[in-house]
Amino acid sequence: MEEVDSASGQLVLVNGPSRGGKSRWAEYLLSESGAVTYVATSAFRPDDADWQKRLLLHQERRPAHWTLLECEAELSSALTAVDPESDVLIDSLGGFVAWHLETTDEQWDVLVQALLLALSDLRRLCIVVIEETGWGVVPPTAIGGLFRDRLGSLAQLLDRQASRSWLVLQGRAVDLHAFSRPVP
Repeated sequence: MEEVDSASGQLVLVNGPSRGGKSRWAEYLLSESGAVTYVATSAFRPDDADWQKRLLLHQERRPAHWTLLECEAELSSALTAVDPESDVLIDSLGGFVAWHLETTDEQWDVLVQALLLALSDLRRLCIVVIEETGWGVVPPTAIGGLFRDRLGSLAQLLDRQASRSWLVLQGRAVDLHAFSRPVP
């Protein structure tokens, strides 16, 4: 088991591409936790059969004693409702960013600051899954570019608060803090 301390209030990031194993790694890091609140940020999308299959895979992997909290757009306020004795898994920040793509830059900055504060107020282990979108094709739309840029900037801000940061791709996890240096 990788070293994570539930009682410390530490923030751990798990970043990587789609289908790379991010969620499985995050779940593994919490596999010995007694209480976990799984915070889902995405829209439910009941008419999207492929999305429902993906959600079902996540549900089937989660231990029965984990609590599900579906927050949709209200991630920061939802974190205040988490049981203080529960570790937290946020899966994923792509949903949070997607909910707020129509906000102005000023409104987005307020949302980001509220999220950073809510995360710093947690007194238990918090694992945050965040998609890596910047390695792919340049989005052909302005809103696709905005999603990519906001997600990348948010990942860098969170890494400043994180005690650990993992890059997960091709089913393998790399400890970024152990094998890298911050860009000045």
